[in-house]
Amino acid sequence: MNLLLIIPAHNEADNLITLIPHIIETCPQYDYVIINDGSTDNTETMCKERGYNYITLPVNLGIGGAVQTGYRYACELGADIAVQVDGDGQHDIGYLDEVVKPILDDQADIVIGSRFIETVKTSGNFKSTRMRRAGIHWLSGIIKFLTGKRIYDVTSGYRAANKRYISYFAENYSVDYPEPEAIVAAVENGARIEEVPVIMHERTEGKSSIGLGSSIYYMIKVTLALFVSRLSFGFRR
Repeated sequence: MNLLLIIPAHNEADNLITLIPHIIETCPQYDYVIINDGSTDNTETMCKERGYNYITLPVNLGIGGAVQTGYRYACELGADIAVQVDGDGQHDIGYLDEVVKPILDDQADIVIGSRFIETVKTSGNFKSTRMRRAGIHWLSGIIKFLTGKRIYDVTSGYRAANKRYISYFAENYSVDYPEPEAIVAAVENGARIEEVPVIMHERTEGKSSIGLGSSIYYMIKVTLALFVSRLSFGFRR
């Protein structure tokens, strides 16, 4: 079984220097590739000096372009399952096996690691700011309305795909609003999508690129994009 971690990263050298050794030590059954998305820090130099497996994009394509590059690499590698893991260290890789298990059991094609499905293990989980939680809840409702499928953590970048959807996302992946739009596209393509509870952490290094103003703008834009995308299929009755 060929398992690959896709790690998109933009100016995350300070986080990758901790994350990659942790992956190598605790998850040796997983291959990985860092998608260096036009970073302006020392990400490429650090990766080269430490012998990390990486691809450098000459310009910043954004999260959608970086992740799609990872899926294309996964296709070339012949990966059976690909897992997206953010380069900022917020995704707890201790949950990797739980994220891929529904795929291994042939119960799902895509699995999303969710902050909003609580168990005893995940109680007290970091769920982002109140404003972002409200936005995620709003988008969850929009996606339920458009597709009939309820996904709670629609912006989670901690997700796994089987071989069929590795190939699908290698050719069809949103550049603008990849996480929620990928859900809509996958549902319309017949994907079985499941959520599993995971732990996510606050970033320890660097700064998120999403502020209050950009969060509101994002929610408005992605809502419109989801409706436009869904119109091409017709609304579910």
